[in-house]
Amino acid sequence: MKAIVFLADGFEECEGLITVDILRRAGVETIMASAMDGLQIDSSRHIKVMADVMAADADYDTADLIVLPGGRLGTENLGANEVVVAKCREFASDKHLAAICAAPSLLAALGLLEGKKATCHPDFEGVMTRAELTDKSFVTDGNITTGQGLGATFDFAFELVRLLVGEDMVEQIKKAICYRF
Repeated sequence: MKAIVFLADGFEECEGLITVDILRRAGVETIMASAMDGLQIDSSRHIKVMADVMAADADYDTADLIVLPGGRLGTENLGANEVVVAKCREFASDKHLAAICAAPSLLAALGLLEGKKATCHPDFEGVMTRAELTDKSFVTDGNITTGQGLGATFDFAFELVRLLVGEDMVEQIKKAICYRF
């Protein structure tokens, strides 16, 4: 299994990095792909993060999942990247696609959530007009998973592991990291 997590300046670092961490613990090859002009990304709290590869150079043919972390500015920057937009459209048709916090609003703007159950940070509910909004911390409808925000990141990441690897791995990771919620 392979996942690509897009990172852009202003991304919510916990949503991105916790998801990367949990996927990697599950044995999912997880690549951090920069949607900016270089590999160094400046997160929403100004923590510098080095991506593994430029978004344009990632190997999407072998990827099973794309993840978009949130953050208002991060989501805007993801939406300004042609590769990110094209790959979201492509993965929405036949692979797994996931977005959390502000990032589901990008999927909605691309028309990818029309008629689908979804969730997002409450600040972005107004732009999710064609989705069937829920107040759950995460929701999977078909091959698209959306998460509400930072507080939902572990559950969001566990859902991605469940989809790619299975429930047994989720339980192993929860035990290993002392997750008791």
